[in-house]
Amino acid sequence: MSCRRSDCLEKPLSGLFGKLGSLVGSRPLFFFVIPLLLTAALGGGFAFLRDREDNDLERQFTPRKGPSKTTRAFVRENFPYNDSMFSEDRLYDIGDFASLIAVSRFDPDILRDPAFEDVVRLNDEILKIRVQNGTLGFSELCAKANGECVSNILGIFRSDPADVTYPIYKHGSDSVFLGPALGGVIVDANSSITSAQAIKLFYYLDTDKNTADASKLWLRGFKEVLSAETDLKNVDVSYYTSKSKQEEIDLHTTDGFPLFLITYACAITFSVISCLRLDNVRNKVWVAVFGVLSSGLTVVSSFGLLLYIGVPFVITVANSPFLILGIGLNNMFIMVSDWQRTLVKDPVGTRMAHVYKEAIMSITITAVTDVLKFSIGVTSDFPSVQSFCLYTSTSIIFSYVYTITFFGAFLALNGRREAGNRHWLTCMKIPSDHVDDRVEMYNICCVGGGFNENTGAEKKQPASNFFKDYYGPFLIKPQVKAAVILLYLGYLAASIYGCFHVQQGIDLYDLAADDSHVTRFNRKDRQYFSDFGPAVMVIVSEEFPYWDAMKRRQLQGCMEDFKRLQFVDDNIYTSWLDSYLSYGQERHLNLDVKEVFLKNLPPFFDLFPFFKQDVNLTGDSIHASRFFIQTIDITNASMEIQMLGGLKTAAEVCHAASLLVYNRKFIFYDQYGVVVKSTIKNVGVITAVMLVVSLLLIPDPLCSLLVTCSIGSVTAGVTGFMALWDITLDSISMIVFTVCIGFTVDFAAHVSYVFVSSKKASPNDKAVDALASLGYPILQGASSTILGVSVLSTSEFHTFRTFFKLFFLVMLFGMLHGLTFIPVLLTLFSCSSDKKKDKHLEISKL
Repeated sequence: MSCRRSDCLEKPLSGLFGKLGSLVGSRPLFFFVIPLLLTAALGGGFAFLRDREDNDLERQFTPRKGPSKTTRAFVRENFPYNDSMFSEDRLYDIGDFASLIAVSRFDPDILRDPAFEDVVRLNDEILKIRVQNGTLGFSELCAKANGECVSNILGIFRSDPADVTYPIYKHGSDSVFLGPALGGVIVDANSSITSAQAIKLFYYLDTDKNTADASKLWLRGFKEVLSAETDLKNVDVSYYTSKSKQEEIDLHTTDGFPLFLITYACAITFSVISCLRLDNVRNKVWVAVFGVLSSGLTVVSSFGLLLYIGVPFVITVANSPFLILGIGLNNMFIMVSDWQRTLVKDPVGTRMAHVYKEAIMSITITAVTDVLKFSIGVTSDFPSVQSFCLYTSTSIIFSYVYTITFFGAFLALNGRREAGNRHWLTCMKIPSDHVDDRVEMYNICCVGGGFNENTGAEKKQPASNFFKDYYGPFLIKPQVKAAVILLYLGYLAASIYGCFHVQQGIDLYDLAADDSHVTRFNRKDRQYFSDFGPAVMVIVSEEFPYWDAMKRRQLQGCMEDFKRLQFVDDNIYTSWLDSYLSYGQERHLNLDVKEVFLKNLPPFFDLFPFFKQDVNLTGDSIHASRFFIQTIDITNASMEIQMLGGLKTAAEVCHAASLLVYNRKFIFYDQYGVVVKSTIKNVGVITAVMLVVSLLLIPDPLCSLLVTCSIGSVTAGVTGFMALWDITLDSISMIVFTVCIGFTVDFAAHVSYVFVSSKKASPNDKAVDALASLGYPILQGASSTILGVSVLSTSEFHTFRTFFKLFFLVMLFGMLHGLTFIPVLLTLFSCSSDKKKDKHLEISKL
């Protein structure tokens, strides 16, 4: 049976690439120098690097059109700040503040001396901080309520240390919620505190624009004081300010560049070792060096160009060079492998034409799919993903161009050296045969130029012979194929199992270094203060007739539904309406009458001024209002997802009024509703693009379909094993995940293309032929990439470690598919060819 081939596009393109290869081979200096000059010109863009850095946490790492941003705009418009009545729960932005967590080192109770004495002394030091020549201190810059600074809880334990109840403490006529301020609390039967492991102190500053500069200076002074007080004898202190996360990200944006230099050195070392030959003429050491250099020129040119035109440089972009290096190395190994299969006696132009006709065709397949998928990623909801995809897609274009110009030109120059039988190091002509009248060392170091007399090509490397003579024949045995199919089914089963256990979410302190004060503070916060989560606004976003008793009861029923949620404390609830109804009952007011209801609101607000901020009263109607509920046991990102989903569901099912839920942290929680959908969309786009490109450029529809299916297979594997390696699915891993999935398909595409292009008759012979051609280059490319990115595993940044883990999984599974699963499946589902065998193997490579 003959196979249907679809080479209407592949055949003319191959011919075109062959002509280009001949041109590069005949004029290599032109194609070698132009990329160098272009890189020198574009490299000047790095002068704008600092100006282009943009790591604003909210702008870059949250969905551009997140629903919570819309809700915040509604809150800002309807419930503006009252600077004279500060309330943390009523903040719609982060604000300006400093905070510290103190944990007793020896005594399990932080509220007892000497630990508490250290905390008090540290608090006194903080309150002494002065800025602007000593003219402004905390008392002048603090956020105020009723004309006094909003104080932390130390005053309670200083004045009334006995019988303090938890989590609500009645302090005079006021109720104080101690949940966010005390951690690891043990209470007695009367809810009185017997001990607490940790205490958290807050220092809120006024948000007045006139004092903004002074507030920044005070926060800087706070960090200086706390950084000098972290080694106290009796307490362990962690600290944090509202500027800390942003400052950490800004400080470490370019920290990936030193790692890239180390990776670059590792790649050069590995490539040189891989391309070492004992033959002094056929040695490919300089080819390996310039292959890696081509990737370096790619990064400089592409990044420089985008920096010139003003594209933001986000910390996630620092991962892109590692990907480009991997792509460049794969291209290099493929072209070198094809070069070695050309006839050494042919002119350099003819040899280059063969290399370009075969190798560049498969390189083009992967380059087109990579560029298309990253170009589509520019439409992502996350600006950080947009920047990454724009930098990466531009880099891939430059990588492709520099591969066929700069690296191809050097390959041709190296070919001229080989054609002249010149030494790889000295470029001096040397004899090709053993010289009997010379010492043995001369023959080892100064003789070369041998080749396979039977094929006319260079002698095969032992690794290439391994794939042709041992691995390939072994893989096509029936019993081995059966074992591979069972292995594949086990791989799918483990992957699918892991897919159901993947966790979502990112703690933004993961963007900071492991030893950062931000990371230390947040770990302590998670450890001791996770019993109580954020206070959530429940907002009535439309005009509501609160004087209508029936509708009011319906709304109160909705509030009860919120309080019945498992992650909401039903005893901690702030409601201006309930307080107003009690106020009216005490004064025997008939609040079911509109005029009475509206008339008595002003004196009620005078008595309870905080509640005035919860009602947008305009004329004779209430346009918007809000209530507060307290969440509990929000210990990780999974609970945050569950909480946000549960709150939104409760709001949607309420028919009494249109409700919204909001807390300033929800701006970052919005990613949970986008990440999974975006990842699925990206994988779908990659699959569709790969199918179309494969059908156009791989001359066999069945192979195109298998290449496309390999995307789903690798996706399942990487997703499943993410869970087993403790990798969460978030905006950072989504970037790397998408990158890697598209990258690993290269292996399957290359193997399939060579399989289809093989002149062998049977599917088994085609598979062996493809493995003989591509087995070693794939192994070289995957190994060099894994070795290169392995330096990221030692990074102190979560972003780089995540990149390493995902890249390792992708390269491992990609290599497993390319060298094992795909060849076996191709032999099972492909048909035999009617063509006769050729004497010479014309093999294309990836």
